[in-house]
Amino acid sequence: MTATAEAGVREVLGRLADAWNSGDAAAYGRLFTEDADYVTFFGMNFPGREAIESSHRALFEGPLRGSKLTGSLGGAAKVRFVRPDVAVAVVGGGSSLSGAEVADEGRESTVSFVLVQEGGEWLITAFQNTRVSDPRG
Repeated sequence: MTATAEAGVREVLGRLADAWNSGDAAAYGRLFTEDADYVTFFGMNFPGREAIESSHRALFEGPLRGSKLTGSLGGAAKVRFVRPDVAVAVVGGGSSLSGAEVADEGRESTVSFVLVQEGGEWLITAFQNTRVSDPRG
């Protein structure tokens, strides 16, 4: 795939982190397709851009107010193109409830994204967040 397409995917992931870190649910939601699926580390699915935005608004105004994503979503992601207009990205990272630059203990995740190109822009159509844990318990 072209470097331009990969840069576009990485830019969207960077904007996703920026929107989270700013607590901007509208900007966060705009990065998803209308019919996107957003699966949390709890296994809940928020289907559609509207549900993604509203659920994040509640989080950003409530328990995740002032939280920050750690790591570099756009820079660190492994990006693979399934087709010229479909990309899969996988990246590790975490979050800090206090806004620190380092993830809080137990808040590291691996996140998988499926992005599609619509109308010349890349949007996220599927998101899966999986908490990193020791399978031995």
